[in-house]
Amino acid sequence: MSKEITSRQADYSQWYNDIVIKADLAEHSAVRGCMVIKPNGYAIWEKMQAVLDKMFKDTGHQNAYFPLFIPKSFFSKEASHVEGFATECAVVTHYRLKNDGNGNIVVDEAAKLEEELIVRPTSETIIWNTYKGWIQSYRDLPILVNQWANVVRWEMRTRLFLRTAEFLWQEGHTAHATAEEAIEETERMLHIYADFAENWLAVPVVRGRKSPNERFAGALDTYCIEALMQDGKALQAGTSHFLGQNFAKAFDVKFTGKDGKLDYVWATSWGVSTRLMGALIMAHSDDSGLIIPPKLAPIQVVIVPIYKGEEDLSRISSYVNELTMRLKGLGVSVKYDDRDTQRPGFKFADYELKGVPVRIAIGGRDLENKTVEVARRDTKVKQTVPQEGLDIYIVKLLEDIQQSMFNKALAYRDEHITKADSYEEFKELLDTKAGFIAAHWDGTPETEQKIKEETKATIRCIPLDNLLEDGVCIYSGKPSIQRVLFARAY
Repeated sequence: MSKEITSRQADYSQWYNDIVIKADLAEHSAVRGCMVIKPNGYAIWEKMQAVLDKMFKDTGHQNAYFPLFIPKSFFSKEASHVEGFATECAVVTHYRLKNDGNGNIVVDEAAKLEEELIVRPTSETIIWNTYKGWIQSYRDLPILVNQWANVVRWEMRTRLFLRTAEFLWQEGHTAHATAEEAIEETERMLHIYADFAENWLAVPVVRGRKSPNERFAGALDTYCIEALMQDGKALQAGTSHFLGQNFAKAFDVKFTGKDGKLDYVWATSWGVSTRLMGALIMAHSDDSGLIIPPKLAPIQVVIVPIYKGEEDLSRISSYVNELTMRLKGLGVSVKYDDRDTQRPGFKFADYELKGVPVRIAIGGRDLENKTVEVARRDTKVKQTVPQEGLDIYIVKLLEDIQQSMFNKALAYRDEHITKADSYEEFKELLDTKAGFIAAHWDGTPETEQKIKEETKATIRCIPLDNLLEDGVCIYSGKPSIQRVLFARAY
Protein backbone atom coordinates (compact mmCIF):
# COMPACT_ATOMS: atom_id res chain seq x y z
CA MET A 1 0.00 0.00 0.00
CA SER A 2 2.87 2.38 0.71
CA LYS A 3 3.75 2.16 -3.00
CA GLU A 4 0.57 4.11 -3.65
CA ILE A 5 1.96 7.08 -1.68
CA THR A 6 4.22 9.61 -3.38
CA SER A 7 7.50 9.97 -1.49
CA ARG A 8 8.19 13.13 0.48
CA GLN A 9 11.36 13.71 -1.49
CA ALA A 10 9.63 13.44 -4.85
CA ASP A 11 6.69 15.74 -4.09
CA TYR A 12 5.93 16.75 -0.51
CA SER A 13 2.62 18.35 -1.38
CA GLN A 14 1.38 15.25 -3.20
CA TRP A 15 2.70 13.04 -0.39
CA TYR A 16 0.52 14.98 2.06
CA ASN A 17 -2.56 14.73 -0.15
CA ASP A 18 -1.96 11.00 -0.69
CA ILE A 19 -1.88 10.33 3.05
CA VAL A 20 -5.04 12.35 3.74
CA ILE A 21 -6.94 10.46 1.03
CA LYS A 22 -5.47 6.96 1.30
CA ALA A 23 -5.51 6.85 5.11
CA ASP A 24 -9.24 7.67 4.90
CA LEU A 25 -8.93 10.92 6.85
CA ALA A 26 -10.84 13.25 4.54
CA GLU A 27 -11.86 13.86 0.94
CA HIS A 28 -12.98 16.74 -1.24
CA SER A 29 -16.71 17.40 -1.24
CA ALA A 30 -19.09 18.45 -3.99
CA VAL A 31 -18.92 21.98 -2.57
CA ARG A 32 -15.88 23.81 -3.88
CA GLY A 33 -13.19 24.27 -1.24
CA CYS A 34 -14.98 22.17 1.40
CA MET A 35 -14.08 18.75 2.73
CA VAL A 36 -15.74 15.65 4.09
CA ILE A 37 -13.95 14.49 7.25
CA LYS A 38 -14.23 10.70 7.19
CA PRO A 39 -14.68 8.55 10.31
CA ASN A 40 -10.93 7.80 10.61
CA GLY A 41 -10.11 11.50 10.53
CA TYR A 42 -13.01 12.59 12.70
CA ALA A 43 -12.09 10.05 15.39
CA ILE A 44 -8.70 11.76 15.78
CA TRP A 45 -10.37 15.20 15.87
CA GLU A 46 -12.79 13.93 18.54
CA LYS A 47 -9.85 12.90 20.73
CA MET A 48 -8.29 16.33 20.23
CA GLN A 49 -11.60 17.94 21.18
CA ALA A 50 -11.96 15.83 24.31
CA VAL A 51 -8.47 16.67 25.59
CA LEU A 52 -8.71 20.39 24.84
CA ASP A 53 -12.24 20.61 26.22
CA LYS A 54 -11.05 19.18 29.54
CA MET A 55 -8.12 21.60 29.59
CA PHE A 56 -10.50 24.51 29.05
CA LYS A 57 -12.94 23.37 31.71
CA ASP A 58 -10.12 22.71 34.18
CA THR A 59 -9.24 26.41 33.88
CA GLY A 60 -12.79 27.59 34.52
CA HIS A 61 -14.18 27.91 31.00
CA GLN A 62 -17.68 26.89 29.94
CA ASN A 63 -19.03 25.96 26.52
CA ALA A 64 -21.79 27.91 24.78
CA TYR A 65 -23.06 28.28 21.23
CA PHE A 66 -23.71 31.41 19.16
CA PRO A 67 -25.43 31.90 15.77
CA LEU A 68 -23.85 30.89 12.48
CA PHE A 69 -25.17 34.09 10.87
CA ILE A 70 -23.96 37.58 11.74
CA PRO A 71 -25.69 40.79 10.61
CA LYS A 72 -23.48 42.65 8.16
CA SER A 73 -23.76 45.85 10.21
CA PHE A 74 -21.95 44.17 13.11
CA PHE A 75 -18.77 43.95 11.05
CA SER A 76 -18.69 47.65 10.29
CA LYS A 77 -18.53 48.50 13.99
CA GLU A 78 -14.88 47.45 14.34
CA ALA A 79 -12.98 48.84 11.34
CA SER A 80 -9.76 46.79 11.48
CA HIS A 81 -11.72 43.58 12.11
CA VAL A 82 -13.93 43.94 9.04
CA GLU A 83 -10.93 44.92 6.92
CA GLY A 84 -9.15 41.74 7.98
CA PHE A 85 -12.01 39.46 6.97
CA ALA A 86 -13.82 41.37 4.20
CA THR A 87 -12.34 39.38 1.31
CA GLU A 88 -13.17 36.01 2.91
CA CYS A 89 -16.84 36.51 3.84
CA ALA A 90 -19.70 34.46 2.47
CA VAL A 91 -22.89 36.57 2.35
CA VAL A 92 -26.54 35.44 2.58
CA THR A 93 -28.81 37.80 0.66
CA HIS A 94 -32.08 35.83 0.21
CA TYR A 95 -34.08 33.38 2.29
CA ARG A 96 -36.22 31.45 -0.21
CA LEU A 97 -36.08 29.48 -3.46
CA LYS A 98 -38.82 28.99 -6.03
CA ASN A 99 -39.59 26.99 -9.19
CA ASP A 100 -39.26 29.16 -12.30
CA GLY A 101 -41.94 27.17 -14.14
CA ASN A 102 -39.41 25.42 -16.37
CA GLY A 103 -38.36 22.85 -13.80
CA ASN A 104 -35.49 24.96 -12.47
CA ILE A 105 -34.97 26.06 -8.88
CA VAL A 106 -34.01 29.74 -8.64
CA VAL A 107 -33.63 32.36 -5.95
CA ASP A 108 -36.90 34.12 -5.16
CA GLU A 109 -36.03 37.77 -5.81
CA ALA A 110 -38.95 38.85 -3.63
CA ALA A 111 -37.36 37.09 -0.63
CA LYS A 112 -34.43 39.44 -0.21
CA LEU A 113 -33.22 39.96 3.36
CA GLU A 114 -33.58 43.45 4.79
CA GLU A 115 -29.99 43.15 5.97
CA GLU A 116 -27.48 40.69 4.54
CA LEU A 117 -26.11 38.03 6.88
CA ILE A 118 -22.45 37.01 7.02
CA VAL A 119 -21.70 33.31 7.53
CA ARG A 120 -19.34 33.54 10.50
CA PRO A 121 -15.63 33.71 9.68
CA THR A 122 -15.12 34.22 13.45
CA SER A 123 -17.55 35.18 16.19
CA GLU A 124 -16.20 38.25 18.01
CA THR A 125 -18.91 40.57 16.71
CA ILE A 126 -21.96 38.41 17.44
CA ILE A 127 -20.56 37.42 20.83
CA TRP A 128 -19.75 40.96 21.96
CA ASN A 129 -23.19 42.12 20.86
CA THR A 130 -24.53 39.34 23.12
CA TYR A 131 -22.22 40.19 26.02
CA LYS A 132 -23.73 43.67 26.14
CA GLY A 133 -26.84 42.09 27.68
CA TRP A 134 -24.84 39.87 30.04
CA ILE A 135 -22.54 42.45 31.61
CA GLN A 136 -23.56 45.35 33.84
CA SER A 137 -21.32 45.09 36.90
CA TYR A 138 -17.89 43.85 37.94
CA ARG A 139 -19.85 41.02 39.60
CA ASP A 140 -20.66 39.68 36.12
CA LEU A 141 -16.96 39.32 35.29
CA PRO A 142 -15.00 37.46 34.19
CA ILE A 143 -16.92 35.66 31.47
CA LEU A 144 -14.97 32.62 30.32
CA VAL A 145 -16.77 31.11 27.32
CA ASN A 146 -15.67 28.68 24.62
CA GLN A 147 -17.52 27.62 21.49
CA TRP A 148 -16.99 24.49 19.37
CA ALA A 149 -18.22 25.39 15.89
CA ASN A 150 -17.67 25.57 12.16
CA VAL A 151 -16.61 28.74 10.40
CA VAL A 152 -16.45 29.84 6.76
CA ARG A 153 -13.59 31.75 5.16
CA TRP A 154 -13.87 31.86 1.40
CA GLU A 155 -10.36 30.67 0.55
CA MET A 156 -9.40 30.71 -3.12
CA ARG A 157 -6.61 28.13 -2.81
CA THR A 158 -7.61 25.24 -0.57
CA ARG A 159 -5.92 22.18 0.87
CA LEU A 160 -7.50 19.47 3.00
CA PHE A 161 -7.31 20.30 6.73
CA LEU A 162 -4.79 23.11 6.19
CA ARG A 163 -6.95 25.62 4.37
CA THR A 164 -10.58 25.00 3.46
CA ALA A 165 -13.57 27.27 2.89
CA GLU A 166 -15.30 25.68 5.88
CA PHE A 167 -13.43 24.20 8.84
CA LEU A 168 -14.05 23.10 12.41
CA TRP A 169 -12.53 24.81 15.41
CA GLN A 170 -13.00 26.10 18.92
CA GLU A 171 -13.01 29.79 19.71
CA GLY A 172 -12.73 31.14 23.23
CA HIS A 173 -14.11 34.60 24.01
CA THR A 174 -13.53 36.04 27.46
CA ALA A 175 -14.41 39.33 29.18
CA HIS A 176 -12.46 40.88 32.07
CA ALA A 177 -12.51 43.85 34.39
CA THR A 178 -8.86 44.81 33.87
CA ALA A 179 -6.23 44.73 31.15
CA GLU A 180 -3.96 42.73 33.44
CA GLU A 181 -6.57 39.96 33.84
CA ALA A 182 -7.14 39.83 30.08
CA ILE A 183 -3.43 39.62 29.30
CA GLU A 184 -3.03 36.88 31.90
CA GLU A 185 -5.86 34.97 30.22
CA THR A 186 -4.31 35.44 26.77
CA GLU A 187 -0.99 34.03 27.97
CA ARG A 188 -2.65 31.21 29.93
CA MET A 189 -4.43 29.95 26.82
CA LEU A 190 -1.26 30.16 24.76
CA HIS A 191 0.48 27.87 27.25
CA ILE A 192 -2.49 25.47 27.23
CA TYR A 193 -2.17 25.21 23.45
CA ALA A 194 1.57 24.65 23.71
CA ASP A 195 1.04 21.96 26.37
CA PHE A 196 -1.45 20.20 24.11
CA ALA A 197 0.78 20.44 21.04
CA GLU A 198 3.84 19.07 22.79
CA ASN A 199 2.35 16.50 25.16
CA TRP A 200 -0.46 15.16 22.98
CA LEU A 201 0.39 15.97 19.36
CA ALA A 202 4.08 15.32 20.10
CA VAL A 203 4.89 18.48 18.13
CA PRO A 204 7.42 20.94 19.63
CA VAL A 205 6.36 24.56 19.28
CA VAL A 206 7.84 28.01 19.67
CA ARG A 207 5.74 30.29 21.88
CA GLY A 208 5.81 33.88 20.79
CA ARG A 209 4.12 37.11 19.74
CA LYS A 210 3.11 38.04 16.23
CA SER A 211 4.47 41.13 14.53
CA PRO A 212 1.94 43.94 13.91
CA ASN A 213 1.54 42.84 10.27
CA GLU A 214 0.60 39.31 11.34
CA ARG A 215 -1.73 40.15 14.22
CA PHE A 216 -5.36 39.07 14.28
CA ALA A 217 -7.64 41.74 12.83
CA GLY A 218 -8.83 43.88 15.75
CA ALA A 219 -6.28 42.66 18.31
CA LEU A 220 -3.78 44.74 20.27
CA ASP A 221 -1.49 41.72 20.60
CA THR A 222 -1.50 38.21 19.17
CA TYR A 223 0.34 35.30 20.76
CA CYS A 224 0.99 32.11 18.81
CA ILE A 225 2.55 28.68 18.81
CA GLU A 226 4.60 27.92 15.70
CA ALA A 227 5.54 24.40 14.62
CA LEU A 228 7.95 23.19 11.95
CA MET A 229 6.92 20.58 9.41
CA GLN A 230 9.20 18.00 7.78
CA ASP A 231 9.62 20.08 4.62
CA GLY A 232 11.05 23.00 6.59
CA LYS A 233 7.90 25.14 6.42
CA ALA A 234 6.26 26.61 9.50
CA LEU A 235 2.69 26.00 10.58
CA GLN A 236 0.79 28.30 12.92
CA ALA A 237 -0.79 25.77 15.27
CA GLY A 238 -2.77 28.06 17.57
CA THR A 239 -3.32 31.72 18.43
CA SER A 240 -4.43 33.70 21.47
CA HIS A 241 -5.39 37.38 21.16
CA PHE A 242 -5.46 40.29 23.58
CA LEU A 243 -8.26 42.42 22.12
CA GLY A 244 -8.01 45.29 24.58
CA GLN A 245 -11.27 47.27 24.73
CA ASN A 246 -11.77 47.44 20.96
CA PHE A 247 -14.81 45.18 20.76
CA ALA A 248 -16.28 46.46 24.03
CA LYS A 249 -16.16 50.01 22.62
CA ALA A 250 -17.55 48.89 19.25
CA PHE A 251 -20.55 47.25 20.93
CA ASP A 252 -20.78 49.58 23.95
CA VAL A 253 -20.12 46.88 26.55
CA LYS A 254 -19.51 48.67 29.85
CA PHE A 255 -19.51 47.61 33.47
CA THR A 256 -19.74 49.38 36.81
CA GLY A 257 -16.55 48.78 38.78
CA LYS A 258 -16.09 48.39 42.51
CA ASP A 259 -15.43 52.14 42.63
CA GLY A 260 -18.82 52.85 41.04
CA LYS A 261 -17.31 54.13 37.81
CA LEU A 262 -18.28 52.93 34.34
CA ASP A 263 -15.58 51.42 32.16
CA TYR A 264 -15.30 49.31 29.02
CA VAL A 265 -14.66 45.59 29.38
CA TRP A 266 -11.32 44.03 28.40
CA ALA A 267 -11.38 41.10 25.98
CA THR A 268 -9.53 38.06 24.67
CA SER A 269 -10.16 35.47 21.99
CA TRP A 270 -8.24 32.31 21.17
CA GLY A 271 -8.60 29.28 18.91
CA VAL A 272 -7.26 26.13 17.28
CA SER A 273 -8.80 24.28 14.37
CA THR A 274 -8.75 21.12 12.28
CA ARG A 275 -5.49 22.55 10.92
CA LEU A 276 -3.99 20.55 13.83
CA MET A 277 -4.77 17.45 11.77
CA GLY A 278 -2.45 18.79 9.10
CA ALA A 279 0.24 19.42 11.73
CA LEU A 280 -0.05 15.85 13.00
CA ILE A 281 0.33 14.43 9.48
CA MET A 282 3.19 16.63 8.33
CA ALA A 283 5.23 16.54 11.54
CA HIS A 284 5.32 12.75 11.95
CA SER A 285 4.23 10.67 8.97
CA ASP A 286 6.51 8.83 6.54
CA ASP A 287 6.44 7.42 3.02
CA SER A 288 4.48 4.38 4.24
CA GLY A 289 1.60 6.48 5.52
CA LEU A 290 0.22 8.10 8.63
CA ILE A 291 1.90 7.96 12.05
CA ILE A 292 -0.36 8.92 14.97
CA PRO A 293 0.89 9.82 18.46
CA PRO A 294 -0.50 7.10 20.77
CA LYS A 295 -2.33 9.61 22.99
CA LEU A 296 -4.47 10.71 20.02
CA ALA A 297 -4.78 7.38 18.21
CA PRO A 298 -8.40 6.14 18.09
CA ILE A 299 -6.97 2.60 17.92
CA GLN A 300 -3.72 2.32 19.88
CA VAL A 301 -3.19 -1.42 19.43
CA VAL A 302 -4.41 -3.74 16.69
CA ILE A 303 -4.17 -7.50 17.11
CA VAL A 304 -4.02 -9.69 14.00
CA PRO A 305 -4.40 -13.48 14.29
CA ILE A 306 -2.45 -15.75 11.96
CA TYR A 307 -4.17 -19.11 11.87
CA LYS A 308 -4.95 -22.30 9.98
CA GLY A 309 -8.53 -23.35 10.45
CA GLU A 310 -11.28 -22.53 12.90
CA GLU A 311 -9.78 -24.52 15.76
CA ASP A 312 -6.55 -22.54 15.53
CA LEU A 313 -8.49 -19.26 15.42
CA SER A 314 -10.60 -20.28 18.42
CA ARG A 315 -7.50 -20.92 20.57
CA ILE A 316 -5.93 -17.62 19.50
CA SER A 317 -9.17 -15.70 20.09
CA SER A 318 -9.49 -17.10 23.59
CA TYR A 319 -6.07 -15.67 24.50
CA VAL A 320 -6.69 -12.39 22.67
CA ASN A 321 -10.00 -11.81 24.43
CA GLU A 322 -8.25 -12.10 27.79
CA LEU A 323 -5.40 -9.81 26.66
CA THR A 324 -7.86 -7.27 25.29
CA MET A 325 -9.71 -7.10 28.60
CA ARG A 326 -6.44 -6.46 30.47
CA LEU A 327 -5.35 -3.77 28.02
CA LYS A 328 -8.69 -2.00 28.10
CA GLY A 329 -8.55 -2.10 31.89
CA LEU A 330 -5.30 -0.13 31.61
CA GLY A 331 -6.93 2.46 29.37
CA VAL A 332 -5.58 1.15 26.06
CA SER A 333 -7.87 1.16 23.01
CA VAL A 334 -7.64 -2.18 21.19
CA LYS A 335 -9.01 -3.66 17.99
CA TYR A 336 -8.98 -7.40 17.29
CA ASP A 337 -9.11 -7.88 13.52
CA ASP A 338 -10.17 -11.48 12.99
CA ARG A 339 -11.87 -10.84 9.63
CA ASP A 340 -11.57 -13.77 7.26
CA THR A 341 -12.08 -11.55 4.20
CA GLN A 342 -8.52 -10.16 4.22
CA ARG A 343 -5.14 -11.81 4.55
CA PRO A 344 -2.76 -10.84 7.40
CA GLY A 345 -0.37 -9.15 4.96
CA PHE A 346 -3.12 -6.84 3.74
CA LYS A 347 -4.10 -6.01 7.31
CA PHE A 348 -0.50 -5.23 8.27
CA ALA A 349 -0.13 -2.82 5.35
CA ASP A 350 -3.53 -1.21 5.97
CA TYR A 351 -2.88 -0.50 9.67
CA GLU A 352 0.59 0.78 8.82
CA LEU A 353 -0.93 3.16 6.28
CA LYS A 354 -3.50 4.35 8.84
CA GLY A 355 -0.92 4.90 11.54
CA VAL A 356 -1.99 2.54 14.34
CA PRO A 357 0.88 2.86 16.86
CA VAL A 358 1.26 -0.83 17.83
CA ARG A 359 0.48 -4.05 15.98
CA ILE A 360 0.45 -7.44 17.65
CA ALA A 361 0.54 -10.59 15.51
CA ILE A 362 -0.12 -13.97 17.08
CA GLY A 363 -0.28 -17.44 15.57
CA GLY A 364 -0.56 -21.04 16.75
CA ARG A 365 3.19 -21.41 17.24
CA ASP A 366 3.23 -18.17 19.29
CA LEU A 367 0.65 -19.70 21.61
CA GLU A 368 2.85 -22.74 22.12
CA ASN A 369 5.92 -20.55 22.74
CA LYS A 370 3.93 -18.14 24.90
CA THR A 371 5.11 -15.19 22.80
CA VAL A 372 3.69 -12.64 20.36
CA GLU A 373 5.21 -10.43 17.66
CA VAL A 374 4.98 -6.71 18.46
CA ALA A 375 5.60 -4.05 15.78
CA ARG A 376 5.75 -0.32 16.51
CA ARG A 377 4.58 2.01 13.74
CA ASP A 378 6.96 4.90 14.32
CA THR A 379 10.21 2.95 13.79
CA LYS A 380 8.79 -0.22 12.18
CA VAL A 381 10.85 -2.28 14.63
CA LYS A 382 9.41 -5.77 15.29
CA GLN A 383 10.16 -7.83 18.38
CA THR A 384 9.18 -11.19 19.80
CA VAL A 385 7.81 -10.51 23.27
CA PRO A 386 6.76 -12.92 26.06
CA GLN A 387 3.04 -13.11 26.76
CA GLU A 388 3.69 -12.79 30.48
CA GLY A 389 3.38 -9.14 31.46
CA LEU A 390 2.50 -8.18 27.89
CA ASP A 391 -0.18 -5.71 28.96
CA ILE A 392 2.30 -3.69 31.06
CA TYR A 393 4.87 -3.94 28.26
CA ILE A 394 2.38 -2.45 25.77
CA VAL A 395 1.49 0.45 28.07
CA LYS A 396 5.17 1.32 28.47
CA LEU A 397 5.75 0.89 24.74
CA LEU A 398 2.97 3.38 23.93
CA GLU A 399 4.54 5.87 26.35
CA ASP A 400 7.92 5.34 24.70
CA ILE A 401 6.48 5.85 21.22
CA GLN A 402 4.81 9.09 22.30
CA GLN A 403 8.05 10.43 23.76
CA SER A 404 10.17 9.18 20.85
CA MET A 405 7.93 10.93 18.33
CA PHE A 406 8.28 14.20 20.23
CA ASN A 407 12.06 13.79 20.56
CA LYS A 408 12.44 13.13 16.84
CA ALA A 409 10.36 16.17 15.91
CA LEU A 410 12.24 18.31 18.46
CA ALA A 411 15.62 17.25 17.10
CA TYR A 412 14.50 18.14 13.58
CA ARG A 413 13.13 21.50 14.72
CA ASP A 414 16.27 22.41 16.67
CA GLU A 415 18.50 21.44 13.74
CA HIS A 416 16.48 23.78 11.54
CA ILE A 417 16.70 26.98 13.57
CA THR A 418 19.56 28.84 11.91
CA LYS A 419 20.96 32.33 12.41
CA ALA A 420 21.38 34.67 9.44
CA ASP A 421 23.33 37.90 9.68
CA SER A 422 22.92 39.18 6.13
CA TYR A 423 20.14 39.29 3.57
CA GLU A 424 22.14 37.14 1.14
CA GLU A 425 22.70 34.50 3.81
CA PHE A 426 19.00 34.70 4.71
CA LYS A 427 17.87 34.05 1.12
CA GLU A 428 20.37 31.23 0.66
CA LEU A 429 19.14 29.47 3.80
CA LEU A 430 15.53 29.75 2.65
CA ASP A 431 16.38 27.95 -0.57
CA THR A 432 18.74 25.33 0.84
CA LYS A 433 18.06 24.46 4.49
CA ALA A 434 14.67 26.13 5.11
CA GLY A 435 13.23 25.89 8.63
CA PHE A 436 13.19 28.82 11.05
CA ILE A 437 15.72 31.57 10.39
CA ALA A 438 16.65 33.73 13.38
CA ALA A 439 17.51 37.18 12.04
CA HIS A 440 17.47 40.79 13.10
CA TRP A 441 14.57 42.99 11.98
CA ASP A 442 14.24 46.73 12.38
CA GLY A 443 10.67 46.54 13.76
CA THR A 444 8.99 48.30 10.82
CA PRO A 445 6.04 46.84 8.90
CA GLU A 446 7.55 48.21 5.68
CA THR A 447 10.68 46.07 6.00
CA GLU A 448 8.62 43.03 6.97
CA GLN A 449 6.41 43.47 3.91
CA LYS A 450 9.36 43.90 1.53
CA ILE A 451 11.01 40.73 2.81
CA LYS A 452 7.72 38.86 2.37
CA GLU A 453 7.26 40.13 -1.19
CA GLU A 454 10.81 39.27 -2.20
CA THR A 455 11.20 35.89 -0.48
CA LYS A 456 7.70 34.69 0.56
CA ALA A 457 9.06 34.41 4.11
CA THR A 458 7.18 36.00 7.00
CA ILE A 459 7.95 36.73 10.62
CA ARG A 460 6.42 33.70 12.30
CA CYS A 461 6.88 35.08 15.80
CA ILE A 462 8.98 37.01 18.27
CA PRO A 463 9.77 34.21 20.78
CA LEU A 464 8.67 34.83 24.34
CA ASP A 465 12.02 33.58 25.65
CA ASN A 466 14.01 35.78 23.28
CA LEU A 467 17.37 37.06 24.48
CA LEU A 468 18.13 40.72 23.77
CA GLU A 469 21.04 41.07 21.38
CA ASP A 470 22.34 44.16 19.63
CA GLY A 471 22.51 43.82 15.87
CA VAL A 472 21.41 45.30 12.57
CA CYS A 473 18.39 44.45 10.43
CA ILE A 474 19.31 42.05 7.62
CA TYR A 475 17.31 44.13 5.12
CA SER A 476 17.61 47.79 6.08
CA GLY A 477 20.78 47.79 8.15
CA LYS A 478 19.01 49.73 10.91
CA PRO A 479 19.69 48.89 14.59
CA SER A 480 17.90 45.93 16.18
CA ILE A 481 17.85 44.61 19.74
CA GLN A 482 16.68 41.02 19.11
CA ARG A 483 16.31 38.32 16.50
CA VAL A 484 12.89 37.15 15.28
CA LEU A 485 11.95 33.89 13.58
CA PHE A 486 11.30 34.02 9.86
CA ALA A 487 10.07 31.10 7.72
CA ARG A 488 8.02 30.22 4.72
CA ALA A 489 4.75 28.88 6.01
CA TYR A 490 1.48 27.12 5.30
